[in-house]
Amino acid sequence: MKFLETELSDAYIIDITPFEDDRGLFARTWCKKEFEAHGLNSSIMQANISQNKLRGTLRGLHWQREPYAECKLVRCTRGAILDVIVDLRPGSDTFKSWIGVELTEQNHRTLLVPEGFAHGFQTLEDDSEVFYQVTQFYTPDVERGARYDDPAFAIEWPMDVAAISEKDLSWKPFDSE
Repeated sequence: MKFLETELSDAYIIDITPFEDDRGLFARTWCKKEFEAHGLNSSIMQANISQNKLRGTLRGLHWQREPYAECKLVRCTRGAILDVIVDLRPGSDTFKSWIGVELTEQNHRTLLVPEGFAHGFQTLEDDSEVFYQVTQFYTPDVERGARYDDPAFAIEWPMDVAAISEKDLSWKPFDSE
């Protein structure tokens, strides 16, 4: 695996090292030793999938507060998404800054979302599926969120929203917390 630093500290794009032959492709997507060698949290507690019917579906922005802040590893296993993370660590030089990374079934990329970051994505194709691993159990009492169009972040989504949950539309402005 190749760990590529992003402009947001502690956030990484992880590319596979594929081994290909006439049968197809084999690659490691997770290795506790490699994560620990990079000083990254390697305690996976849950794994989830998100199936999305329509191109333009938006999920997020979500995070969990301490003491249940979570790190996420996000991969698109079918279709394509723009995965977006926002640095919400108050003392960080990149506080409220965001990046978007295209994750597709073809590029096999993983985005490591550090603790203290909001996470969301928009599907770029119909029938996109997202697989993610998290380092904490889902704890509803500490779940937080921000609207996808919150002016505190000014995220540039690639297209109009085709589908979004009422819950994701109901989050208060980030700066009001």
